[in-house]
Amino acid sequence: MLGSFLIFFRESLEASMIVSIMLAYLKQVGRRDRFRDVWIGVWGALGVAAIGGYVIFATIRHYDGTALQTEIESFTYFVAAGILTYMTVWMNRQSRQLKSDLHERLATAIQRETVWTIALVAFVTVGREGLETVVFMIAIAFKSSPLFLTIGAIIGTCAGLFLSYLIYVTGKRINLGTFFNTMGTLLMLFAAGLLANGIEDWQQLGWIRFGAHPLWNSSRLLNENTTLGDILHSFFGYADNPTALQLGSYVVYLTLMLWLFWRGNRRSSAEHRA
Repeated sequence: MLGSFLIFFRESLEASMIVSIMLAYLKQVGRRDRFRDVWIGVWGALGVAAIGGYVIFATIRHYDGTALQTEIESFTYFVAAGILTYMTVWMNRQSRQLKSDLHERLATAIQRETVWTIALVAFVTVGREGLETVVFMIAIAFKSSPLFLTIGAIIGTCAGLFLSYLIYVTGKRINLGTFFNTMGTLLMLFAAGLLANGIEDWQQLGWIRFGAHPLWNSSRLLNENTTLGDILHSFFGYADNPTALQLGSYVVYLTLMLWLFWRGNRRSSAEHRA
């Protein structure tokens, strides 16, 4: 539940902030008549993401419990970890220019006066968030309870939309730099867990044979199949019987990426002050 909450909270917040920026700009330049184009693009992106996610999940679900399901799941772990790492770093670097970039693209679209240009801008920007959500949810869907995933997704979406509402409608301000830094750190933990889960699957399939010796067995204290164990496994990559390669990869990835992430933050802040 914690994993799906964080995913939907982040993606719904980013998507709603993008839509708010677009609508505010159109209102500022006196083109409220193009609001409809934005909503066409938004609902189109959400529809494609929802249908695509359902079809992919339903297809993979037929192979639940088979070796093929484990193979697909393992590749999804690595893809999700890679996308999550890239998008966290990208958002951290581009968040300062996000508003100006959207304004520039909308200004170009308005000048062209084409019917679908603004809708396409909204579709692409919001669709990217939807695609990320689909990939991340598939990565954790087979290791978590559907009920907990749904609850986490609903609460996360509501929380993201509510926070966006506070920022852009009521005029309240939060330190977005601190917010994205905190979210980035949590998402790096999530990505490290996905990486460890992928390695676990590859070792179970026999694709990786080195470093497969278990370091300990904590199943009596906290089993992966319990509610708490399931949450920790999905979010932090907890394993009650971890191998040396799992633990080593987790620690190396997390240490390296957090160092690069916060180093980039300090450098970006110094350049901004200069």
